[in-house]
Amino acid sequence: MQVSIFGLGYVGAVTAACLADKGHGVIGADVQQAKVDAFNAGESPIVEPGLDALMQAARQSGRLRATTDVTEAVSESEVSIVCVGTPSLESGRLNLDFVRKVSQQLVDAVKEKDAAHTIIFRSTMLPGSTRTMVHDFFQPLLDAGLVTIYYCPEFLREGTAVRDFREPSLCVVGTHDGAPPTGTEPFELLGENAEILAWEGAETIKYACNYFHALKVGFANEIGRVSKHLGVDGSRIMDVVCRDEKLNISRYYMKPGNPFGGSCLPKDVSALSSFARMEGVSLPVLDSVLSSNQSHLDALLKLITSKGSRKVGILGLAFKSDTDDLRGSPMVAVAETLLGRGYQLSVYDPQLNLSRLMGANEAEMQRRMPHLAQLLQATAAEVVAQSEVVIAAQKCAPLEELATAATADHWVIDVNGWRELDTLSWKYEGSCW
Repeated sequence: MQVSIFGLGYVGAVTAACLADKGHGVIGADVQQAKVDAFNAGESPIVEPGLDALMQAARQSGRLRATTDVTEAVSESEVSIVCVGTPSLESGRLNLDFVRKVSQQLVDAVKEKDAAHTIIFRSTMLPGSTRTMVHDFFQPLLDAGLVTIYYCPEFLREGTAVRDFREPSLCVVGTHDGAPPTGTEPFELLGENAEILAWEGAETIKYACNYFHALKVGFANEIGRVSKHLGVDGSRIMDVVCRDEKLNISRYYMKPGNPFGGSCLPKDVSALSSFARMEGVSLPVLDSVLSSNQSHLDALLKLITSKGSRKVGILGLAFKSDTDDLRGSPMVAVAETLLGRGYQLSVYDPQLNLSRLMGANEAEMQRRMPHLAQLLQATAAEVVAQSEVVIAAQKCAPLEELATAATADHWVIDVNGWRELDTLSWKYEGSCW
């Protein structure tokens, strides 16, 4: 395949050299003559292990060259990959001037070429940016069938970029509607077994990954500071944490849904934060966890009350499925708030037997919801029948039971990804996150 790479910086240089190494013909394009000259001499414009050897071999084989002429690059390729920089503005937002300039140049070059062309944006851009570029520049060419546009984020780490390209940890292809691509270019060029999302989803994936990496570094450093204060080995602590691949290094807690609750997480997060403040150890990442959890609960309440009905049902009251533990349950907090605002509430939770509640669990319930017995229903269908808005906090009833009571007038708010609910005849909010 003949490929043009726009922007010969870090991402562009690695992408160009690795594609040439795979046998594709590559022509790089950049406004800086020095980078173009380096490419044409088979020299890497950046320091990256293994890249110089790849570029020299590609140059000697005739599969790699560069130019400052956009029209030449487009006319001699089938696919253009945009890798130009998106630097930060003082406000923290991204400067998309380079992407916009290249977009206009690509439009002009494709018009002059007057043949079908594929464009892959690889520059890191905020969600919505690809759709904006299409609206501002490419829509007429799309309507004419002259361009196909994808967004494919890169996950290259400096120092291991060549290996990361060859053995990607993640491949993502963004299309305009999240449907599978009509062409094979993204897979042939950037990796097989890609996850397919809409443009905005593919753009968000990049930020989700980098935010998670930043959060992990901040978390490990804060645990390290606490450990040092206590005179223990923080590296050893985190090494042991990472040995748990069932919960700690896993998918288990990586699913958007309910705020966290229960008897452990709120208590332990609060205790460590309080301890660190008393000891004078700054833990801003950990200190923000409880306020983040409260913000998530506030967002859920706002979503519930936005439906305009005062008849609300809750499926699942305990803090998670298969337990009767109501301590710290976000659904109890939701119920408290709604009752306080005068909402009519009904609840179904198959694990709740009030006669079996005891100890701290019973005390919590007596303190927060002393009239719970009057709200509990024997079946999920009864809750649906008495409600106009249903909060599906747990998968606690068969669909057949819910289907008997669901109508087109019902709203259901799917908190934890019970996506089968959208097959029923009600207004499905979908996963509220």
